[in-house]
Amino acid sequence: MPSSSTPAGTVLVLGGRGRFGLAAVQAFARDGWRVLAQMRPGAQMPTVAGEVQWLAQPVNSPQAIAELAAQVRQAGGASVVVHALNPNRYTRPAWEREAGPLLHSGVSVAQALGATLMLPGNVYNFGQHMPAVLLEGAPHRPTTAMGRIRTDMEAGLEAATQRGDVRAVIVRAGNFYGQCQGTWLDRAMLTGIRRGKLVFPGPMDAATPWAYLPDLAQTFVALARVRHDLPAFESLHFSGHTLTGHDWVDALQPLAREQGWLRENEALRVGGMPWPLMRALATVMPTLDALVALRYLWNQPHRLDNHRLRERIGSEPHTPWPLALRHTLQSLALLPAQTRTALARPVGA
Repeated sequence: MPSSSTPAGTVLVLGGRGRFGLAAVQAFARDGWRVLAQMRPGAQMPTVAGEVQWLAQPVNSPQAIAELAAQVRQAGGASVVVHALNPNRYTRPAWEREAGPLLHSGVSVAQALGATLMLPGNVYNFGQHMPAVLLEGAPHRPTTAMGRIRTDMEAGLEAATQRGDVRAVIVRAGNFYGQCQGTWLDRAMLTGIRRGKLVFPGPMDAATPWAYLPDLAQTFVALARVRHDLPAFESLHFSGHTLTGHDWVDALQPLAREQGWLRENEALRVGGMPWPLMRALATVMPTLDALVALRYLWNQPHRLDNHRLRERIGSEPHTPWPLALRHTLQSLALLPAQTRTALARPVGA
């Protein structure tokens, strides 16, 4: 259990309009933090409840970073920086070219502000031969280009903390879902749900971790409040929901019947991903190349053990799976607008 809790202060969210970035903006604002949210110039400013100031400032050069840090200091400073920046495209060349420099920008901003840097991580680092239970502190043995990039990024961040440049917290999580588009759900799995079909990318009995974004973002808030109790570099695991394909069918089938996508006694149909076709097209479509390389994540059962995270914050914020799924379908406009409800504060927050 945490030994102390720091009062809410000011947080800077880099990439505040992105999938995780916007969830972090909302969670910190809901918790009473003053939020400074960076976005690229010309981007549309989202509407968010709470005290949020949007900063339209790039972070693609030392001068731009210095200007952003100056803006934040002028606004009163920030004690926490959430790094939610990602390359513009999900391809190996884009990640090789952009991911490292973007993290360096985040470190530079946090260092200039004397702030703790917080970074969402993923499971790519563990590689194709990862164990079924991923413990905090487990060795990183990446087997893909994306995994090596992430491993190098985290090693560089740890080295920066050892030099005393910055303090940092990594929170590793599974597939994102909830409150966002551009995920496996809306791009693949739920594309045929109104016709009574689920697309599932792997074996139906392989359990894999999923991160409901409001819960993950609330975890960042909880860790930010106890950051002074953490070591200079901390890497933790967010368990989220560990789900099989059967779990998806069991939860989606009654919702599909409720919405009239299935008749009362009709079963949800399940289809697989066209992996052979994707592999054939990967030579000319870089995004497919990156996705095919990570196919093993659907085939290899695994879950994230959060023992040390629970020691730090007491309990992991956790919205029950059926409720999280319903909220996700509402955010994707797959449930009628009149039945949408405001997202509940994550259970355990």
